[in-house]
Amino acid sequence: MENAKEIIDLLSPLSKKDARMIADAFDFSKKIHDGQKRFSGEPYFNHLYETAKILAELRMSPITVTAGLLHDSLEDANVKEEKIEELFGEEILFLVKGVTKLGKIKYRGVERHNESLRKLFVAVSQDIRVIIIKLADRLHNMKTLQHVPQHKQERIAKETLEIYIPVAYRLGIRKLSRSLEDVSFSFVYPKEYEQTKKILKEKRKEDSGKLEKFQKSIRKGLAKNGVTNFNLDYRVKTLYSLYRKLLRKDWDVEKIYDISALRIILSDVDECYKVLGIIHGIWRPLPGRIKDYIAFPKPNGYQALHTTIFTGYGNVLEVQIKTKKMHQEAEYGVASHIYYKESKKTKIGSNLLWIKRLLPFKKPFDKSSKEKEINYDDIPSWIKELVEYQTLDKNKRALEEDLKEDFFQQRIFVFTPKGDVTDLPIDSTPIDFAYAIHSEIGNRISGVKVNRKMVAINSQLKNGDIVEIITSKSSRPSQKWFEYAKTTTAKKHIKSALQEQKK
Repeated sequence: MENAKEIIDLLSPLSKKDARMIADAFDFSKKIHDGQKRFSGEPYFNHLYETAKILAELRMSPITVTAGLLHDSLEDANVKEEKIEELFGEEILFLVKGVTKLGKIKYRGVERHNESLRKLFVAVSQDIRVIIIKLADRLHNMKTLQHVPQHKQERIAKETLEIYIPVAYRLGIRKLSRSLEDVSFSFVYPKEYEQTKKILKEKRKEDSGKLEKFQKSIRKGLAKNGVTNFNLDYRVKTLYSLYRKLLRKDWDVEKIYDISALRIILSDVDECYKVLGIIHGIWRPLPGRIKDYIAFPKPNGYQALHTTIFTGYGNVLEVQIKTKKMHQEAEYGVASHIYYKESKKTKIGSNLLWIKRLLPFKKPFDKSSKEKEINYDDIPSWIKELVEYQTLDKNKRALEEDLKEDFFQQRIFVFTPKGDVTDLPIDSTPIDFAYAIHSEIGNRISGVKVNRKMVAINSQLKNGDIVEIITSKSSRPSQKWFEYAKTTTAKKHIKSALQEQKK
């Protein structure tokens, strides 16, 4: 039997006022959805309860959890907006309306896919909590997808796979994206799902004994070197993540080294680098497989040290080294910071102040805001780009591929000669790099050096490349540049420059 106490306990400690608000929303939602049933035959209210519970497990704020309980009240219970505002306030109404708008988006294949994505991004740029409520709502719907009529199952699963999971991943909320991945995968690609499941089962059976032995070796090796305060566990790739990697590796599972990864969780960054040194001193690392995501985080904020080593038991294994804080953020991403802004009990780190602008209640990125302490350079470029999508012209050009390349594909890290890092979609060219730095640098490209060698401006950049853009006042963008560019930002500036030249 559902009760508000279970949700409140997940958020504990809570003020009496916040606990009362959640309890009132619980009772109100149960009342307005009384008599409504889901496809499974269970009461409709169960869905609202489970959505709120997922949000509470993500440690979202009482405001967000309350909005989760009420998120279907306008659409499915015909409650007036004025009633929600009267009982629960303007901010909760704002969130409920945002989720209601997103609920009208349906995946219709390539033709309308771009519009769905655009609307989602607009929602994200207006208030990040809207998308997190929608992701929690979608997760519970996916868990009960078997009860939905069969002709709808594939569309809903595909929509989840193509739209919601990539957004959850880009927001760094792996807790949600992992849960969504495997259930969607099973409905969209059932044969491949079973095939991947079989491969994973065989691989885990083969590696489980070796993994257990190696964990004991790691504990001994670290203890000998004076490191005793750490947590050790491991993670296994999701089936969908493994499937995508199998496609890239021609279904050769022996070419995949990170099906299982050992995680060493420590108290501070210095210890992370110390432990990496200890591990490399005892076990031989695989060349080219050492990644420092602490110095250069992934675009979604993920931080850790990764190394792949020969264990001495006839296999290679990925080891991930991170702090407790990094581990928390890897699981909950942006969601792990939102509570702090609303509760005002904890200061947000200077590099995360941009989150305040994603909890706006005003225009996003309004620089006239009183919050002058925000450094807008700290806002991740991909978040800024989301806002730019609102101003794109609505012609019929295929935005789908642009969006997928810009946000959903793997990213590469490219460096300036001074060591500043820029993240770009895979297959980006020096043109994309130049425009990512500044539009004027892009408009004046006359030559490019990659790793100190002159290259063509349409060369594909690789992870770790050092790129130097040579400019000239006489250089101008051409139509060819537009064809070579991969990112929407570059294409937008080139198009604008070409129009100016015509004038």
